[in-house]
Amino acid sequence: MYSSLNLAKCKWLGQHPSSMPRTTLKPPAPRSHCPISFALNVLGDRWTLLIVRDLLFKDKHYFREFVDSEERIATNILTDRLEKLEAHGIVTREPEVENRRNVRYELTSKGRDLAPILVEIIRWSGKHDALTAAPRGFLRRIERDRDKVLRGLMDVPD
Repeated sequence: MYSSLNLAKCKWLGQHPSSMPRTTLKPPAPRSHCPISFALNVLGDRWTLLIVRDLLFKDKHYFREFVDSEERIATNILTDRLEKLEAHGIVTREPEVENRRNVRYELTSKGRDLAPILVEIIRWSGKHDALTAAPRGFLRRIERDRDKVLRGLMDVPD
């Protein structure tokens, strides 16, 4: 987390804390090695999978883009979740060369490995939520050829 001094410095410099350099974070030890518990330690809050969704399906990569998502995540929560995802090796964070204050987030291969989970959540929600926001065409593609959909999501872009 950022200290009060760093937050004050960020506000004074007009920077967001996510663009400041920081030390490498280490994930906390899991409560247990039960597979469900292990996954929930990393992914089991309201916001984390939505950030992964935005990276994977909505081509969002910048702090402001995540804030502007429909769910309106608070900036302090977003900062915390991005740090947690980075600590767990699910996202990387790289300042842009042209403007070092702009930080771009990308899914790692470990993050892309979450694609099947998200696709199944979308499929399940599409089946049980009559008002789902998932495009019907995408739901049909999942039903017709789930593996092809997953290959397209898990391929690392050039």
